[in-house]
Amino acid sequence: MSRVLLGISGGIAAYKACELVRLLVRAGHEVRVVATPHALEFVSPLALQALSGHPLRSELFSLSEEDRISHIELADWAEVFAVAPATANLLAKLANGLADDLLTTVALATQAPLVVAPAMNVNMFDHPATQENLERLAKRGARLVGPGTGELACGWTGAGRLVDLEAIVGAIERAGSSDDLRGEVVLLSAGPTAEPIDPVRVLTNRSSGRMGFALAEAAARRGAEVVLVAGPVAQPTPAGVERVDVETAREMQDAVLGSLERATIAIFSAAVADYSVERPTASKLKRESSESLTLRLVRNPDILGQVIERRRGQTVVGFAAETEDLLANARAKLERKGCDLIVANDVSRSDIGFDVSENEVAIVGPAPEQVVEVPRRSKREVAERILDRVLEVRRG
Repeated sequence: MSRVLLGISGGIAAYKACELVRLLVRAGHEVRVVATPHALEFVSPLALQALSGHPLRSELFSLSEEDRISHIELADWAEVFAVAPATANLLAKLANGLADDLLTTVALATQAPLVVAPAMNVNMFDHPATQENLERLAKRGARLVGPGTGELACGWTGAGRLVDLEAIVGAIERAGSSDDLRGEVVLLSAGPTAEPIDPVRVLTNRSSGRMGFALAEAAARRGAEVVLVAGPVAQPTPAGVERVDVETAREMQDAVLGSLERATIAIFSAAVADYSVERPTASKLKRESSESLTLRLVRNPDILGQVIERRRGQTVVGFAAETEDLLANARAKLERKGCDLIVANDVSRSDIGFDVSENEVAIVGPAPEQVVEVPRRSKREVAERILDRVLEVRRG
């Protein structure tokens, strides 16, 4: 997780900064806020301090702070410097190296990567001066995110809305991460499958897809091209991820095999149904028609097995959801399937695994000593540890 210095400039979108701080803190980042004086016309300093857990800074010269040359201290502290919203005026200052307040002084002094989220009136955004300033910032390495398009606070419609906060968080996290997966194409499966019984009912399981989506987010943040094949889940698509939605195991099989050739890493965290109904009915089954119901089930395709048969140099990782003998069952699956790693977790525990925010896993390799145990922590952190281990295997 990163030390994020968030700069806020004086536009109406500044009111969204409180929620942005909350999202960053919830994601595990340490956040400090520096605001222009005009920004504080739109947002409460007390709210920003309470959400970040650190004093808000807005004055370039402060008797209580300048004994530490605080603008340099802030510049050195930051691992990522993000400005959201960035007004047309602030973009001009950043592009031309002006430093007439605390925010722009810190921008000149820091060596942290810069993330800029513009927000302004559509005519101001389209003005040649603004476009030149954005181009200049991009050439210097700034990561530009947005703006969005839609109805603006001024009544105009067009480009100029502050982009979705989740996209800003994603850009900040990518800026603060290593690019150790750049050049890799990661194929992921996540969530359950749903096998129809009739037009209304399905056979499914409790998988929420959170672990797979955390892996997709982490891989994209670390520079990979990510293809995420997702069963029926209610998870938002991580920034920069190509998502393919499926319902059944056969649909997931087709989507996975269709993307396998371009993948260099394939990770299968989906909880694929082992069986499907042989003959789903075309109309809804009525409860009144019988006191009992018998469904004939047939085995679904072995997606991981087919991937292993067709692999051409990909690093392949499977998942094992177990309720007993975790390591023994995981090792047996690893040997049976022939993949490079198995990530095993105990789904009998209610505090980890299905539909919760934390997980605890064992990453099992071919040799008995190749077991990495990841203690209980957020699925975001578990995802990072899994990717670390995948890279170790991939690099030999």
